[in-house]
Amino acid sequence: MASKNVVLVHGGFVDGSGWQGVHNELTKDGYKVSVVQHPTLSLEGDVAATKRIIDLQGDPVILVGHSYGGAVITEAGNDPNVVALVYIAAFAPDKGESVNTLIEGFPKDGPQPPILPPQDGFLFLDREKFHDSFAADVDAELAAFMADSQVPWGVDALGATIGEAAWASKPSWYLVTTEDRMIPPQAQREMSGRAGSTVEEAAASHSVYVSQPAAVAEIVKKAAAAT
Repeated sequence: MASKNVVLVHGGFVDGSGWQGVHNELTKDGYKVSVVQHPTLSLEGDVAATKRIIDLQGDPVILVGHSYGGAVITEAGNDPNVVALVYIAAFAPDKGESVNTLIEGFPKDGPQPPILPPQDGFLFLDREKFHDSFAADVDAELAAFMADSQVPWGVDALGATIGEAAWASKPSWYLVTTEDRMIPPQAQREMSGRAGSTVEEAAASHSVYVSQPAAVAEIVKKAAAAT
């Protein structure tokens, strides 16, 4: 029987409300969906917040992470109740790596995320460049709201390293976004290949979970059906 419990983990600069479309797509097909609202202050804290939601589920869990949420599920996915991981345009670090480690390997001649200099230990994206970089295929009005409602991303979260990479011992799926200007598509392909993930691609921006919730829900369903 396919697992019907799905836990969704958001990335940096945003909160869990962006998952609403994916939530709706999954719940209408009978999935039980929970959304983690982690503070993105530290990897340790975000993993703990995710595990609290995992612990509330009575049955095995499909753990889904977008962007920085990929780092979170890579660590939190070691929980014995997690049976599969789904990465959505996400970081998939290995043991000893951090988000910063992976960013350092991104091509320097491609689009660069418009991350502003840290302020009191927190990061923001340039509001004027948010639409083009983070959510190019999202309605302009909604993208403007996303830019104006950014969640401060703690620099400590980016520097924390993975203890054990759950993808090394559990099956994973990865949705590559070919129009991504935050995490280069080639970097996504390299991370997913290293993890041995089942890979699909979508012609979408980094905000594919907002712009194409049906495509995101579909790969989650495939992961659930395989477990």
